[in-house]
Amino acid sequence: MCRELPTFKLTIAYDGSEYVGWQRQASGVSVQSVLENACAELAGGAVTVRGAGRTDAGVHARGQVASVTIDRAIECRTVVRALNWRLPLSIRVLEAVEVPGNFDPRFDARYKAYRYRIWNSPVLSPFERAYVWHVREPELDVDRMDDAARLIEGTHDFAAFQGTGAATLGTRRTVFSSRVGRDAGSQLILYDVSGDGFLRHMVRNVIGSLVEIGRGQHPPHWMLAVLGSGDRRQGGPTAPPHGLFLMEVGYEQPAAPDERR
Repeated sequence: MCRELPTFKLTIAYDGSEYVGWQRQASGVSVQSVLENACAELAGGAVTVRGAGRTDAGVHARGQVASVTIDRAIECRTVVRALNWRLPLSIRVLEAVEVPGNFDPRFDARYKAYRYRIWNSPVLSPFERAYVWHVREPELDVDRMDDAARLIEGTHDFAAFQGTGAATLGTRRTVFSSRVGRDAGSQLILYDVSGDGFLRHMVRNVIGSLVEIGRGQHPPHWMLAVLGSGDRRQGGPTAPPHGLFLMEVGYEQPAAPDERR
């Protein structure tokens, strides 16, 4: 009887600044390709690492999930230690859990959670420059942004927030929670959103529209007008990638959103 090869679910964090994104590309270095090279050294042969989501160039992750099958008996803690020894410091494996061979990190996921970070001040901290969108002025109205963000919760056609030229079979998605708040005592504004899936550039296009609302260029209910138009040209600009983090990929139904402000 053939022995089933062990498959591991990896939870991964990475600084996306120097990568062309998660997915391997014809040119440039991707997070996926670097992980596959490290796993191949551990496995003693070529392997395929499958990810839960394809983050774009410059986008970061605190909780990306991937799977890999390794043709050797090895403990989970050894997988973490051995991969991190082989990986650059910009990519870390946080956890490895053995899972059934049919585990699919993308299609088995029940939700993904993203965070977008905005530094709203004339002067940007040098320690934040690679991880925020610097919106110098005016001071953004966070309450208006939060009111607008909540309007996209639920199941909608998000074609108006899909990246131009992106190809997908459908544009309906369910957003479980969409909230904006200010980090206490700082100039940092945080947008947290979770849903069953996201279109290409969807979060960055949403935040671009929210910033226009925060600047007073539109009322909060303009968000619904953009959503209903189905037309990307009706919304705000695409926010830069380096403020975006994939925070979590969940494999159980998400909890109800926190109503505290």
